[in-house]
Amino acid sequence: MILIINLCKEKLHYLEFVKPIEDILEGDFFTKYYLELTEEDFDGCDKVIICGTSLKDNSFLEDVEKFNWIKNFEKPLLGICAGFQLIGLVFGGGLKKNLEIGYFHENFDKEFLELEGDLEVYHLHNNYVKFNDDFEVFSEGKVAQAVKHKEKQIYGTLFHPEVRNREMILNFINL
Repeated sequence: MILIINLCKEKLHYLEFVKPIEDILEGDFFTKYYLELTEEDFDGCDKVIICGTSLKDNSFLEDVEKFNWIKNFEKPLLGICAGFQLIGLVFGGGLKKNLEIGYFHENFDKEFLELEGDLEVYHLHNNYVKFNDDFEVFSEGKVAQAVKHKEKQIYGTLFHPEVRNREMILNFINL
């Protein structure tokens, strides 16, 4: 069972950033808004995906301490865009401004959830995180686009794989 964490305050944002993940998974998942999470939710899942949000829907940044569970989480975790930012912040990274919208080519110099080489990905973010040495970076132009914790199964992408790189999400759930 996969737990999908919704960071979106607005229903329309849920439809744009969470629903596409649900559509890719086609079944064995449940979705919870981050302020409604319980310990039982984490006990009842095998993996977690923290979804992205719209550019203006960033109230989750006021609640970073609610995500400290990530440090001790022992199951596979994927953070997408806002989820990526939360992972970095929980592990002591700094949030920086960098607006990018649209399709960009990123070079994955090493295999990341079976993505490799020069790929087109979709960016929709106005922040990025400078990750610390606990993380390996797999694609870095101006900023890190894909990371993995060196000791845990914690993955993150600043780009939105649900738009252009759906196979990456499937590769994550098949870990």
